[in-house]
Formats: sequence, C-alpha cells, structure tokens
Amino acid sequence: MPTSRTFTTPRQTTRYHECGPADGALMIFVHGWPGIGLMWRAQMEAFAAEGWRCIAPDLRGFGGSSAPAATDAYTMEAIVTDMADLHDHLGGGPAIWVGHDWGAVVAAQLVAHRPERSRALALVSLAYQPAGHALRTLVPLVDRAIYPADRYPDGQWDYYRYYTRHFDQAVADLDADKAASLASIFQPGDPAGLSTASPNAIVTQKGGRFGAAHRAPPTEPDPALWPPADFEVLVQSFDATGFRPSCAWYMNDEANIAFALEARDGGRVLQPVLFVNGTFDQICTITGNRQGDPMREACPDLTMVTLPSGHWLPLERKEELVQALRDWLRSKGLG
Repeated sequence: MPTSRTFTTPRQTTRYHECGPADGALMIFVHGWPGIGLMWRAQMEAFAAEGWRCIAPDLRGFGGSSAPAATDAYTMEAIVTDMADLHDHLGGGPAIWVGHDWGAVVAAQLVAHRPERSRALALVSLAYQPAGHALRTLVPLVDRAIYPADRYPDGQWDYYRYYTRHFDQAVADLDADKAASLASIFQPGDPAGLSTASPNAIVTQKGGRFGAAHRAPPTEPDPALWPPADFEVLVQSFDATGFRPSCAWYMNDEANIAFALEARDGGRVLQPVLFVNGTFDQICTITGNRQGDPMREACPDLTMVTLPSGHWLPLERKEELVQALRDWLRSKGLG
C-alpha cells in the first residue's frame, strides 16, 4: 500500500506516494492531466513487491502539491525543477523514470536536461517531442487523412487550442461539476474509434468540451479504472483546487519550447527508452502517423510496445503495462 508523504522547499510543496523497500532501486512514476500519483497504484504495488522503491508524486497544481495562482507558474522548467528537488530529497541516485501524458513530457525533459538523474526512461501513451510539447510542434504531425486541414486545422489537438483561446470558459466548464468532469474524462478507449476523428477535435466547434451545457453530463466513474477510494481522493483534490492550476499547464507553449531547446545534444536521450503505445488512443497513438518520428530520431535505444488501449493505459491495462515495463527492464539489464 502506498504511503503518502510531503516534501517542502522554499519554492514548492510536493506530496508523493511511496511503497517498497527504502533501499530498493528507485522507480519514479509521473502522472499527467487530470491525475494524481495514485493513478500508478497497480504498477507501484507490483514493482514494490519485487523490491523496487516506488515513488509517485502529485505534480504542481494537482493533488496535495502546491497550486500557485499564476498561470506562468506551470512551465515545464518549473515542474522539472520540482522533480529534481524531489529526486534530491529521495537521495539523488539514478532512477527509472516512468511518465504518462503530461507526466511523459516531464520525465523526458528531466532526462534530456539531466541524464545523470536517470538509468532509463519509460513513456506511456505520449511520445517524446525533443523540440518541446506544444501546439507548434504537435500540429504539423497531425494525420491529415483523419483530420483534413480545412475541417480540423489543429487535428486532435483542438481541445489544446481551446485552452489558449478560451481558458476561463474551459476551466469554468470543468469546475461546474468536478466529479462528473473527472468521471467523463476517465473512460476506457473504444476500439471503434480507431482511425476516426476524436471528439477532442471539435471542442471549438461545440463551444467547449461539454458543448452548450457548459458542464459534464452526469457520469458514474468506472471502477475498473480507478479503485473507488482512489477516485474519491482524486475528486477531493479537485474540489480543493479546481481545474485552473492543472489546465494552466496548457498555457506555456513558448516557454516550454525555449526550455526544451536548452537540452544538451538537441534533446537526444541516449539511455534506454521504452514507449508504450495505445492502439486506439485517438489523440496520442503513433500507429499509422508521424507523431512518433521525432522520438525515433532522438532516442537511438528505443523499444516500442503497443497495447490494446485508449489513452488511460496505466489504468486500462494495469497488468499488461507492468509486464511491458518488467520485460523491457530485464532486456536492458536493469531489472
């Protein structure tokens, strides 16, 4: 069972969840939007049972960690610095970093900037963009067979564009019923959606994620994804902060590109990298498109695994993800 702890510096408080022996090899799991560290419970408990020291922080703006008011407090440089501070607090020994969604961006940027902090990097669902994760780098990679430019100028990233143009409305819509918003977001992927346009591609056309209603429809959480007690912790954390801090992550593209371009060797990651792809992740899959090309070029020791999953792969394919990570670690002499 993960134990929750808090680490504080003059610049940030980070809550993190820990399980496994204190002297075990370090594995750090980094969540994305709109999550908390407990989304990694299944993977943490599995690897802790095998002797790993497993850590899953709540990132800045999420869970029990600090949630500054300023939008520009959520740059990738600030968040990577948070993780470096936490890593020092944990002893600073090279770790296996595992990231999902925005957490994959954090983990990849940390390793690209500070490779000495890492033994290897595992990215789940979201491919590494060495030039920065931003609309300017993502939109050129959109599959125009699915998203013709005249109908879908930003492709599946339209929801991201909506934040940049209608931030207050986007936040208000999510905040109108936080529990329903979270339950509606955390839904398993649908194989029928493969090769079809994502609903996230028409957020602007609808006038928001939830359209004219401007609030999530009544939705029950899926207990196959989140254990009910963990989902309640997730809801409570958003009840406390609202969605504004976590959505502010989408508002710092230019700063994030500038930070990415400061990484050594053009952002190349020479350590072993695993990418776990969801077959029917309508936003992030790299199957049949160019979204994974920058990662392939930047990561010479890259292993790719595809699982039948939507975007919430750590929750949808708990055991399969553990096995993919385990097999990769052993194949690289790290497990």
